[in-house]
Amino acid sequence: MFGFDTAVINGAVGALQKAYNATSGMTGFAVSSALLGSALGAFFAGPLADRQGRIKTMAMASVLFTLSAIGSGMAFGIWDFIFWRALGGIAVGMASVIAPAYIAEVAPAHLRGRLGSLQQMAIVVGIFIALLSDYFIALGAGGSAEAPFWFGVSAWRWMFWSEIPPAILYGVAALMIPESPRYLVAQGQDRKAADVLAKVVGGDVLSKVEEIRQTVNMERKPQFSDLLSRRGGLLPIVWVGMGLSILQQFVGINVIFYYSSILWQAVGFSERDSLLITVITGIVNIVTTFIAIATVDKFGRKPLLLLGSIGMTVTLGTLALVFGNAAIDPATGNPSLTGSAGIIALLAANLYVVFFGFSWGPIVWVLLGEIFNNKIRAAALSLAASIQWIANFIVSTTFPPLLNTFGLGSAYGIYTIAAAISIFFVALFIKETKGKELEEM
Repeated sequence: MFGFDTAVINGAVGALQKAYNATSGMTGFAVSSALLGSALGAFFAGPLADRQGRIKTMAMASVLFTLSAIGSGMAFGIWDFIFWRALGGIAVGMASVIAPAYIAEVAPAHLRGRLGSLQQMAIVVGIFIALLSDYFIALGAGGSAEAPFWFGVSAWRWMFWSEIPPAILYGVAALMIPESPRYLVAQGQDRKAADVLAKVVGGDVLSKVEEIRQTVNMERKPQFSDLLSRRGGLLPIVWVGMGLSILQQFVGINVIFYYSSILWQAVGFSERDSLLITVITGIVNIVTTFIAIATVDKFGRKPLLLLGSIGMTVTLGTLALVFGNAAIDPATGNPSLTGSAGIIALLAANLYVVFFGFSWGPIVWVLLGEIFNNKIRAAALSLAASIQWIANFIVSTTFPPLLNTFGLGSAYGIYTIAAAISIFFVALFIKETKGKELEEM
């Protein structure tokens, strides 16, 4: 649902802009309005999950996803569309916090990296299904999201309504999994916690329950004030989590997943071919996430992040050079990729997704579930995820004006700089967490 909800708008961007006669700035805000909701949802998800439990919070997110899908497809104008997208964004923000926390709290240490990477796998599968859905709906409407589809309703509206079945399925599935044993211990429900641990971990569960109890603050609920050091200001580890979140977005990955259909149209591809390229990119994203799952517990988190940062810097720099030096089409004012330039851009874009897909995509979520101790995990994850969505909002909102004002070359130059910074950030501030129990953090 996280991936589906954020990416489903990809195929509808151009049609939305024409349907509501929106400027490039307003289009960017409409696309990224869900991200403001995500920041809000992420901020409150941790405290909510600590009060109501992880499972109930997931069920609440399912309801919001469903309402957002219905409302986005029925929207009469740009502002009510923005409201419904923001509502879905709140659900995405909640899911982005609860999933890594839940997985980290349930998974055995030797499997936690791989199981944590499954969140990214779910995200990229959701992105792929959304892009594939957009492609086939547009194809059924004659190759355009503006054309009428079933019952004479515009295809772009059906793109949003296609989210309703998975949104309901998410809620049903959430109610079928056990509650987090660490949440249960915090609520004084040691017997239930032991039952869950016996099912998912096995071994001496009573000693594990006691170990968890010793690390969980039983006197009061976690608060955001726990994130402050004795000298004032945020704890260093919280800054590290925020840095990971910001850099994951500032490398521009979601420009590919939110705007790729209009990005490839801007350099000369047809709408149908642009949507097909986007689907192929979604497949590449899934395949590379398998690499992360297979290697994260073998090679560790830090080496994969470093390799991904270097690869992203090279591929983004290539895109910046190709787009920046492309000839301008006098009819449209857009860069035109002719000959080998188009092939180089497609290869660089997909290689960029490869390097992101096995490193910064899944590993950041794994680390955010691991690096914080039990006392601050929910609150720190909420803050880090909230910052991540704000960073995502900044990148997504600024892309259409950057495209129109400065061109693709300048936009990708900015993302290249962020990727280069990420190399030094990982080298200086990230410590390896492979194989450690959460109680050791």
